Amino acid sequence: MLSSLFPLIYGLVFIVLLWQAFQVMGRGFSAAGKPLGTPDSGKDRTGKVTIHPELLDGDGRLTEEDLLTVRFSGDEESGESSTRPGE
Repeated sequence: MLSSLFPLIYGLVFIVLLWQAFQVMGRGFSAAGKPLGTPDSGKDRTGKVTIHPELLDGDGRLTEEDLLTVRFSGDEESGESSTRPGE
């Protein structure tokens, strides 16, 4: 009996997973059609700017400390000193 149900269950699971895959791909294709830089206002839950928790001090205010940054080779940005560490 189990051997006759296995192909049926396998096929049913396959169809469900295939349906979910097409749904995910459809969402990806619809997102690709939107222009970059335009936020989707209908999807915003709060309507507020979200601040990363690591940028807040113990009292919940923005920290005044200097932030550590990583600079990769070929990443030129104006306004910074032209000397690099190690030169």
